[in-house]
Formats: sequence, structure tokens, C-alpha cells
Amino acid sequence: MKKNRHIGSDFDDFLREEGLLADAEAVAIKRVVAFQLATMMKKKRISKAEMARRMKTSRSALDRLLDPHNASVTLQTLERAAQALGKRLRVEFAA
Repeated sequence: MKKNRHIGSDFDDFLREEGLLADAEAVAIKRVVAFQLATMMKKKRISKAEMARRMKTSRSALDRLLDPHNASVTLQTLERAAQALGKRLRVEFAA
């Protein structure tokens, strides 16, 4: 009988072995960022048009930032979004 090599491991181990962990984490982080931005905008009653104006960008660029499936975002864009909401951006490396 062949033993399943994944028994006793966690999902991160599986993703790491398949070379998918970094991509999965990037998507998860982008979803959290998009959710946080949308939540703050709603709380402060800032429309998408107003947010785009504050960020000095287009509405379509803001839509890409708020799209949880679009993982392409720059630190500069995140910084402008934070400033538009009266927040500071903090990025850190974790173990």
C-alpha cells in the first residue's frame, strides 16, 4: 500500500512543494488590501470618483486597485491610497 506523502502536512506545505505558495499569498494579501480600502472608503463616505481625484489617478486605475483578483499593484499606488484616506502605509517583512 502506498503512503500519501501529504498526510500530516498542512496546506502551506503542499502549496510550497507545488511552487504555488508565493502566488497564493500574493492573491490573499491583495484581497485583504482591497477589502480594507473599500471598507475605509465606505466608513469615510468617500466615493470612487472622489478617491480617484484624491489619489490623482483615474477611476479605472482605482477600480484595478479595488479588484481583489488583480494582484498587480505598486507601493506608490498604495501610498497614494493611504494618503487619500488620511492613513500611513506600513510594509514589513515577516518570518
